[in-house]
Amino acid sequence: MKKPRRILVAIKSPGSRAQPALRKAAQLATALGARLELFHAISEPVYLDAFLLEGLTLEQTQKQWRDRLVKKLEKHAAELRATGLAVDVACEWDFPAYEAVIRRASRTDADLIVAERHATKHVLPWLLRFNDWELLRRGPVPVLLVKRPQPWRKPGVLAAIDPLHSFAKPARLDGEIMEAAQMAASALGGKLHLAHAFPGAMLPAERLSPVSAELAVSLEKQATREARKSFAAAIEQAGLTAARKHFVSGHAVDVIPKLAKQQHVQLVVMGAVSRSGFKRLIIGNIAEQVLDALPCDVLVMKPASFKSKVKGRMRGVQLVPTPPYL
Repeated sequence: MKKPRRILVAIKSPGSRAQPALRKAAQLATALGARLELFHAISEPVYLDAFLLEGLTLEQTQKQWRDRLVKKLEKHAAELRATGLAVDVACEWDFPAYEAVIRRASRTDADLIVAERHATKHVLPWLLRFNDWELLRRGPVPVLLVKRPQPWRKPGVLAAIDPLHSFAKPARLDGEIMEAAQMAASALGGKLHLAHAFPGAMLPAERLSPVSAELAVSLEKQATREARKSFAAAIEQAGLTAARKHFVSGHAVDVIPKLAKQQHVQLVVMGAVSRSGFKRLIIGNIAEQVLDALPCDVLVMKPASFKSKVKGRMRGVQLVPTPPYL
């Protein structure tokens, strides 16, 4: 991962004083010398007759709404500029929100997207919503999803890698993950951890004949040795102590969140491979379960070859018919 020069911060609610994504983006920008852009997508639907009741045209309604939100964004920007940061603001009519953020990132050549997770009182505080997952899956650049409001203080940073390249993940992706995690740990004054969750053999030994069971155990031991060797080779250049190198048997869905809690990790860096069809159901479900289970912030990396399929043309205002009861 190259050092970010432009960081796009997706502002969910410009009028809110609590802006955890903005605060953490500012921490990174300060440490890395990056420029920030505070972006809000106006994705709410507009009823066809609502603005006419006020004697306004659609264009006037759009401008009034946008100007009001830009003013709120500028208040946040002013506070950051006072600390010496370079900050821009932008507000556009576009929908859905995740597509608007992706389009903006592509147009401005952003190197990193920082977004606050969407949660409601009806779900666990760290559970991902549709917009979050689509942004992570379709984003053209690394996406930092902020799940915890507390600012980073010398955070533990965990890089979850897959040296065996399960699900045909590109070999280079592990290097990108480790590089990004090292950059974050160094910039934030934290400690780097590297981890691999090895699921082990897939054969249930208790259901096999004695001979087959013995063979299954032997194969599992051999597979574990090879996995350990691959993990050691992948992280050899990191120069970490044994206490910060974690080879754990088990499924990533269980291992990575548990390890993050045990090591008091505040940021997990992991990879995601976007697929389609049946592979998307399998691979996407596994990645989504890990992301959902993590109670900390997550930086999701993509292969260098990834190209977002989100169309570049903005959708503009989402106009809907006025319900008859209004």
